[in-house]
Amino acid sequence: MAKFVVIGGTGLIGSKVVALLTAAGHEAVVAAPSTGVNAVTGEGLAAALAGAEAVVDVANAPAWGDDEVLAFFTAATTNVLAAERETGVRRHVALSVVGTERLLASGYFRGKMKQEELIRAGGVPFTIVRATQFFEFVPGIADGGTVGDETRLPGAGIAPIASADVAAEVVRAALADPVDGIVEVTGPDVFPMDELVRRMYAQQGDGRTVVRDPEATYFGTRLEDGSLLAGPDAVVGTARFFA
Repeated sequence: MAKFVVIGGTGLIGSKVVALLTAAGHEAVVAAPSTGVNAVTGEGLAAALAGAEAVVDVANAPAWGDDEVLAFFTAATTNVLAAERETGVRRHVALSVVGTERLLASGYFRGKMKQEELIRAGGVPFTIVRATQFFEFVPGIADGGTVGDETRLPGAGIAPIASADVAAEVVRAALADPVDGIVEVTGPDVFPMDELVRRMYAQQGDGRTVVRDPEATYFGTRLEDGSLLAGPDAVVGTARFFA
């Protein structure tokens, strides 16, 4: 049995990671402000990390303003890496997003890129798991393109993935030797973004009209056809958005 510290262990992915590690017989420490561990301030980090084999960082920024996201990922990642070096943690696993380097017009993705840069320079062996968009995010993507009864979205490809499949890949990375690089995980099916939402609306009985608009943005970023898609070596999840 090994000890793992899960930063953001109360969240969507973190809670699943904790459950999987625990089911495998490991000690999974939930590290979040609600458990007395604050990565942004550093409070409780050293005590939580003492004796840990690895840290799994799946925390997300609590606010999405450009400055807030950058400040969150900079402070949290810097503090976690410093605590890892201090306590002798052997590897660091972090969750990021497929295509981050292609989406830097967005302040959120600039924050994620800063996180990745800090990890690369942090002196702790690491694996960064980049995932495509979770199933749970698709309604928010639709709402972000909606004005009134019309949803305008680009036709760029999107490969939504089940959060359970993401958590499973994060755990696999946590149990394996670090790669000092990126592992991608993607959903099994690629859809034009507008078509994905159109089919979702039809399934849900949502009356909004979906319009393909090449000028529409994804959280402020213009997309190319492959901006959100993983490469050919990506791990492919098994769950499908449309059963």
